[in-house]
Amino acid sequence: MFQKVLAGFGAGGAKVDAQLNAGAVRPGGVLRGVVHLLGGTVDQQVEALGVTLLARVDGPRGQEDLPVEEVRLAGSELVRAGARVSVPFEVRLPWETPVTSVLGKHLTGMAVGLQTTLHLSGSVVDAHDVDAVAVEPLPAQHRVLDAVSRLGYQFRGANLVQERIDGVDQQLPFFQEITFDAPQGGPLSTVTVTFVAGPQEVQVVLDVVKQVRVAKGGGLGGRQRSFLGSFVVRDVNAPWERQLEGWLRQVAAARGIFD
Repeated sequence: MFQKVLAGFGAGGAKVDAQLNAGAVRPGGVLRGVVHLLGGTVDQQVEALGVTLLARVDGPRGQEDLPVEEVRLAGSELVRAGARVSVPFEVRLPWETPVTSVLGKHLTGMAVGLQTTLHLSGSVVDAHDVDAVAVEPLPAQHRVLDAVSRLGYQFRGANLVQERIDGVDQQLPFFQEITFDAPQGGPLSTVTVTFVAGPQEVQVVLDVVKQVRVAKGGGLGGRQRSFLGSFVVRDVNAPWERQLEGWLRQVAAARGIFD
């Protein structure tokens, strides 16, 4: 009887551990793995077993781990004491899943993980396990990031913002910002890249911060102005890098007394 009471408070209760298949995944791809369920010291009733893809987002209340995709693996079942059960799973990543690494290098500021949750009948504390997930860019996304780097911009960091982009068919309640520092000595300060990917195309949104010489409200230098631009990549092999480079040069060029 005492063991049952302890199990109700999480001591000696069933435990879970997820093992992800080796290698990274891409947006729109499938994350595969196996959840290993180890029975505790007594028989316990499982109310639910599932996995949730989480992303750490900058929201109005600070950083939050928001669900991106959830998969239920099991419903009400009895787990015998000491039993070992392996449950394979597949999680289809949304096309807008944020990128967390490029060519195996982690993007500073990104945190995406798979949480395994076990709900036990009568338990005060649910057993859970979180594993980091490496999400590599789609070919089109990789070419955009590579093009920005080749133009001399240095990666600064990435983050997720809990907002929506006007005029964009955005499915998730947040978007990713990948920020680069502009080459020194030029009029641009930073370039921030946002991807809104889909099965047929990737929309690229650029937010460029530029140093302006004269502010409309008065004063010289030290002022910044933001410029937004966007383009769509449908054919990953098309020479659209010229369009990107041309737009950045156009923004950088002085066009008037207030720019």
